[in-house]
Amino acid sequence: TYLKAMDRKVWAFALVGVAATLQVENGPITAARLVLSGVANTPHRASAAEELLVGAAPSDELFAQAADAALDDAAPLEQNGYKVPLAKALIRRALAAIA
Repeated sequence: TYLKAMDRKVWAFALVGVAATLQVENGPITAARLVLSGVANTPHRASAAEELLVGAAPSDELFAQAADAALDDAAPLEQNGYKVPLAKALIRRALAAIA
């Protein structure tokens, strides 16, 4: 799943993007990949969030924890601090959509 938040439809780029995959077998998550765009100079793989997800049962609470873990080390500049809560919301939505 890929979700993006755009300021306006006239812009050709996303402010924040989230690409997520989950593999769920008989309850727990067995594999997870989470990549963010628009939050760093290059796409950022959220390894801490992936590790948190693997082995756990999918839930809204888990997805919120994964969103926090994905951006735990974020150090936004003053003008783009709004991207942190935006990215967290997109992560939760993307994971819930594919769980």
